Amino acid sequence: MTRILGLIDGSPYAQSVCDHIAWIAGKAEVTVELLHVIGRRDLASEPVNLSGNIGLGARTALLEELAELDAQKAKVAHKRGRLLLDEAKARLNEAGVANVETKLRNGDLVDTVLEFEAYADIIVIGKRGEGADFAKGHLGSNLERVVRSTHKAIVIASRAFKPVGKLLIAYDGGTMAMKTVDQVSRSPILDGLGCKVVMAGADTPDNRKKLDDAAVLLKAAGYAPEVALVQGAADKVISDMVEKEGFDLLAMGAYSHSRLRSLFIGSTTTEMIRSCKVPVVIFR
Repeated sequence: MTRILGLIDGSPYAQSVCDHIAWIAGKAEVTVELLHVIGRRDLASEPVNLSGNIGLGARTALLEELAELDAQKAKVAHKRGRLLLDEAKARLNEAGVANVETKLRNGDLVDTVLEFEAYADIIVIGKRGEGADFAKGHLGSNLERVVRSTHKAIVIASRAFKPVGKLLIAYDGGTMAMKTVDQVSRSPILDGLGCKVVMAGADTPDNRKKLDDAAVLLKAAGYAPEVALVQGAADKVISDMVEKEGFDLLAMGAYSHSRLRSLFIGSTTTEMIRSCKVPVVIFR
């Protein structure tokens, strides 16, 4: 049984999160927990400067009005969150996913995810959040925080789901990259996909051997993998290959001690996830 934690917000990506979960459910038996977190910004009013020439009575009355406004905002936020979760659950039920629970929480998203991830095998999150349409060139800050903090495999959903038939594995020959290939080879969710392993680097015997080692492991699991060794910056090499060769899913490891680490788990949102228009699965 694969346990999935799906992160739901009010963005257009929420439907895609559900559709990616439904795709996983079509490949393996799953239980799903949908989580919506109401952040502090959703509940509190903007700070108001009450200094200056304001009488004590007027100041007290204003504070009472602000407190009432915050209470109203909290009520609306909870109602909205429940509606978002109910709509997501209904979408999954219509797709044939029966074992779905919903959770509504207040607090920090990352802290809440770390609390719930103990009961999950996979986390599914949208590439962008509720401000996506206003910042098309950027990823959500919550996405980066979740990716940097979680200890679970994470699927980063693209804006719209499309059937997954071809998998590209970003590979650098390191220990984590080989672990990623191993996890791909054992995953029932990825079984049967067309597969290619790409390394960005110099064409050396050592790099060729590393690619061959990955291919051997995948062949033993029943894949017929292609391999490619391409000179150039890893982000451009991989994003160009995804687009030109029509890959539907990109896979990589999270803690590679190489340039790929800085591309995906850096202090800023990564160029790779931003530029690739396909879902990304990050293995641990």
